[in-house]
Amino acid sequence: MNIKNSFHPYAMVTILFWSLAYVLTRLTLQYFTAFSLGFLRYLTASLALVVVAVILKIRPPRKKDLPVFLLSGAVGFFLYMVAFNQGQAAVTAATASVVIATAPVITALFARFLYGEKLRVYQWVAIVVEFCGVVVLTLMNSTFSVNAGLFWLLIAALALGIYNLLQRKLTQTYSALQCSTYSIFFGTALLAVFSPAAAREIVRAPAIQFLYLAVLGIFSSAIAFVAWAKAFSKAKQTSQVSNYMFVTPFLTSILGFLLAGEVPDKATLVGGGIILIGVLLFNFGGRLCKQK
Repeated sequence: MNIKNSFHPYAMVTILFWSLAYVLTRLTLQYFTAFSLGFLRYLTASLALVVVAVILKIRPPRKKDLPVFLLSGAVGFFLYMVAFNQGQAAVTAATASVVIATAPVITALFARFLYGEKLRVYQWVAIVVEFCGVVVLTLMNSTFSVNAGLFWLLIAALALGIYNLLQRKLTQTYSALQCSTYSIFFGTALLAVFSPAAAREIVRAPAIQFLYLAVLGIFSSAIAFVAWAKAFSKAKQTSQVSNYMFVTPFLTSILGFLLAGEVPDKATLVGGGIILIGVLLFNFGGRLCKQK
């Protein structure tokens, strides 16, 4: 595997920072509401990207592509955050994890019909294995709750899938930095509806919360989404990148142990092991098939 031309490092960087975001979000929600935190996180990301954009003098998007960037920001940041928060308020965290884990599946199906991307049989098997791993990880010691929250979470998963497809489309014309920067700008503009509440809450937050916001905005948002777009620009298929999203629940548990002292249980270890087997099968199963 040629690391220089590989999408794997970029996808792994993104998943690492997104997993870290789940841990830090639990710490910041002690002082911020979910919607205020969403706005502050992406406002921080936008400010960081403005500096980068000015220094590197990245060109603005063409007028005809502005609707695509607006849609990318709307579904990937505004709609996803609102739907996810609404859903999580009504169901268990375990249920939310399982439903959001359908996002890579949705991405693969949409890419099949919209972009004509076909997956091999072993890749579909790997997706099933990975999803089973998520189910084991989240539900072995928990219960699956069914109510209106599921509707919101399905919208959130759908929004993620659409965002992935839009990033795949945009990276055919723009750089990864441009794709993420302008999508985040539009997303932040829409999230500004929550700015009044955010302003009231931030003045009461302790100093450490500003550090958490900086990490969430710069690393888990700006850098993570640029790396995600870069991965799409290098991958042959959209699902090759989105498949890495299955690793997030397991990696979040590991980081929760390292940073917050949350000891992983048996379900985490067993489910995580199944997920990793599925990821290896998805990415390297083709070599085994060729050997046979």
